[in-house]
Amino acid sequence: MTERLAPGDTAPDFTLPDADGNPVSLSSHRGRKVIVYFYPAAMTPGCTKQACDFTDNLDLLSGAGYDVIGVSPDKPDKLAKFREKESLEVTLAADPDKATLTAYGAFGEKTMYGKTVTGVIRSTVIVDESGKVAHAFYNVKATGHVAKLIRDLGV
Repeated sequence: MTERLAPGDTAPDFTLPDADGNPVSLSSHRGRKVIVYFYPAAMTPGCTKQACDFTDNLDLLSGAGYDVIGVSPDKPDKLAKFREKESLEVTLAADPDKATLTAYGAFGEKTMYGKTVTGVIRSTVIVDESGKVAHAFYNVKATGHVAKLIRDLGV
């Protein structure tokens, strides 16, 4: 079973390439709250819906002091195509070796169509200004998750 994060834990720092190959580090966001969401694959229906929902609500979230980083095992070039195709404005980070996904408890065994498989567990971790986990949501739904998150965070 993958170790999951809980409120109060120190969020594992990471430095991953974004869609343009530039480094994205959690530590560079200190002083702001960060929504780090983990999704299985760019350009799939559920992941597209979720990324578009975050983009559509980015001004609202940013205005409330949140930065948004989406992490998937895709390579930067695929993330760039995804960003262009869907006009995404959220930061997309590549984790092809799945080290960050694993550190956040977002990679491991899950049930898909009644079968146990190993893969990305759609998850969202809210990191506070000091780098601590404020909330950790696992096995979230792609559709409606951003709206629920906004309600839960009181944004």
